[in-house]
Amino acid sequence: MASWLVVGLGNPGPRYAGNRHNVGAMVVGELARRYAAGSGAAASSGAPVVTTTLEHLKAHKARAHVVAVRLGTLPGGAPGPAATLAVPAAYMNESGGPVKALLQFYSTPVEQLVVVHDDLDLVAGTVRLKLGGGEGGHNGLRSISGAMGSRDYLRVRVGIGRPPGRMDPADFVLRDFSSVERAELPFTVSDAADAVEMLVQQGLLAAQQRFHSP
Repeated sequence: MASWLVVGLGNPGPRYAGNRHNVGAMVVGELARRYAAGSGAAASSGAPVVTTTLEHLKAHKARAHVVAVRLGTLPGGAPGPAATLAVPAAYMNESGGPVKALLQFYSTPVEQLVVVHDDLDLVAGTVRLKLGGGEGGHNGLRSISGAMGSRDYLRVRVGIGRPPGRMDPADFVLRDFSSVERAELPFTVSDAADAVEMLVQQGLLAAQQRFHSP
């Protein structure tokens, strides 16, 4: 079976690393922290942390940083599904090119593409999953859908809430998380990483039942 491709969206470089728009890349960074060294669940124990996004990933010719892992452990102790974790090295509105190139390089079917991204329409800290649908004005999703000619890929949506007052949403997503939000951010990132694991191991319905419950 082909490897999964899990893509965390964000903008490259230290200037954007702490932005709300980069929470998808932070989730992939957490998954890489857990599994890149092959230590599995042992690395995921303890208090949640938000890691340097590219710490465990290596540059790829597809304008991305990637690492191959096995996500989790199956019943009986067997390694979980094979997956490539990736963060595009392109800006958000150019994410489609690297994602399409990675799909082709790894011969991954679109059904096994998971895109992790920030979502203005969800309450901050909320994690939701879906297959297909619109892009909700998200430039990264729009670029991916356009490059692939399809919207039928899996998404893990990480809520960042709406901007206060009359602030432009474009400005809001390109600002760092507030001090209050940063206190909760490790738990949100950890939950979203758990959602990716469950999605890949048990399927969309099981993950939705777990993470969409009150």
